[in-house]
Amino acid sequence: MPPTPARPPSAPSPPQRLHTVTADALVTVDLAPRTRRPARGPGPYRRLLATPGARAFTAGNLIARLPMGMFGVSAIVMIAGSRGSYALAGAVTATGLAATALVAPWTARLVDRYGQARIALPAALLAALGSLALLLCVRHGAPDWTLFAAYAATATTPNTGGMSRARWRHLLRGDAAALHTANSFEQAVDELCFMLGPVLAAFLCGTFFPEAGTLVGVVLLVTGVVLFTAQRSTQPPVRPAPRGERRRDSPLRAAGMRPLLAVCLTMGAVFGATEVVTIAFADGLGHRTAAGPILALQAAGSCGAGLVYGAVKPAGPAERRYPWCVAAMAALLTLPLLAASLTGSLPVLAAAVLVAGMATAPTMITNMTLVQQRTPEGRLNEGMTLAVTGLLGGIAGGSALGGWVAEHLSPTVGYGVPVTAAAVALVISVPAARVPSGATRRR
Repeated sequence: MPPTPARPPSAPSPPQRLHTVTADALVTVDLAPRTRRPARGPGPYRRLLATPGARAFTAGNLIARLPMGMFGVSAIVMIAGSRGSYALAGAVTATGLAATALVAPWTARLVDRYGQARIALPAALLAALGSLALLLCVRHGAPDWTLFAAYAATATTPNTGGMSRARWRHLLRGDAAALHTANSFEQAVDELCFMLGPVLAAFLCGTFFPEAGTLVGVVLLVTGVVLFTAQRSTQPPVRPAPRGERRRDSPLRAAGMRPLLAVCLTMGAVFGATEVVTIAFADGLGHRTAAGPILALQAAGSCGAGLVYGAVKPAGPAERRYPWCVAAMAALLTLPLLAASLTGSLPVLAAAVLVAGMATAPTMITNMTLVQQRTPEGRLNEGMTLAVTGLLGGIAGGSALGGWVAEHLSPTVGYGVPVTAAAVALVISVPAARVPSGATRRR
């Protein structure tokens, strides 16, 4: 009788079972070993912060960026409290905003040319001196023109958010998914700082003395920049180029950059108008102090949405997602308008603002991703600072327009200003999305 052929090694063995008979039924017990589920790996943000050197420069960056949400509120409280004029306080802060829009791109260009460590720290020290000069001028009753001059000196404040994004791009080069997570993380940090900064400034100025917010902001700025620039190992390398070539490589000449910057301008108008109109709406109901928590909810919604957006891998290239993100933002911004016009209730408005803020971070993340892709090599800090400059200019214009509409028409009608600005952003975003990713053609 021929031997029985052995079972091939690759064939799976049949499951082993034990059959037992009980008083009621036949019971089959599966004796096959149970396979363990594979352990879940760390989340995208844990993997991101596990990058060598990432936690060190992120800690310094967080400390340096928190004062960005403190200085404006602190200056207004300090100046209005001592001079009794909100008009003067607003004019001084607007002057500083305009000076920043002019100076920040030049500071970023120097950072790209000579490195973050060589430029950022001296620029931060100069800005700190400007804030301290403002404090002393207010404290000792100096003429009004000195307030404008002192606050304009703070325009050299380095864009630590842009420098942090440049480091992520250098460390994660070639890993698009990780870079998307990094951009989402940075946007969430922006929202967190602008959510906590005003609250901290108001607390310090109200609890201790009017100059406390500015003083603490200066200490945080200098400390954070010192810690950030001390991390030389993660700093992007400097790539000098001939002067003529660098001029031709200006981010403004890169294909598709100008529409992106125009969208930043209109999005800034959304933020500026929403802030002023919300304050006017709450003040009209006799609850002006409620405006701060309501605006904080908008930032909280954006922060949470940004973290979720960074944890998932969005489908398709950024160019394809961009108009849809702007369209979602425009659609959700109609909620505060409806809440104000149909209910006139602050709790309903707060819920509407929270939901409306959820489209902000995905739009800004996608915008910054496209700015990074289209900025010429070696000019990344300048390109991202131009985007921030567009936002600042839009905030100033949106604040002025929203305030005018709220005063001459009504705060409820004022909520139509951010909706209109978002609609304009949507129109501009369509041609901006048609430029190929990474294009650096000159116009």
